[in-house]
Amino acid sequence: MIDTLKNDLKVAMKARDKTRLSTLRMILSVAKNEQIAKGAELTAEDFITLLTRQAKQRRESAEQFRAGGRDEMADQEEAELLVIQDYLPKQLSEDDVRALIADIIAETGAEGPRGMGKVMGPLSAKIRGKFDGKRASALVKEALT
Repeated sequence: MIDTLKNDLKVAMKARDKTRLSTLRMILSVAKNEQIAKGAELTAEDFITLLTRQAKQRRESAEQFRAGGRDEMADQEEAELLVIQDYLPKQLSEDDVRALIADIIAETGAEGPRGMGKVMGPLSAKIRGKFDGKRASALVKEALT
């Protein structure tokens, strides 16, 4: 994955795509820091976790900037988010997640707010890196009420 990012970085340099270039540099930097902290090469799952975390940060930052009236900063964060999403696995649709939730509820027999944990555990494992956990939690709450 790091080789892919480095090659894409070269392409972005040649194309003079400043947003893609800065985002790829940031991802490579964070990956290098994670690799140093771990003391070993990053696995594909580690890399997906890293990218998911970066995407979540961009999404939350964009929301905060919009709330604060800083639309130009929010636009920049959203542009970076689009670059990051290019490297994440194909995202699940809300309907796909609703179907997964229904299956898990049927398997576990979860009911009401107390069944939240029974559903979120298996669901989190299935959607990791493919759907936002915060949105998934809201969908589970909706399904259990």
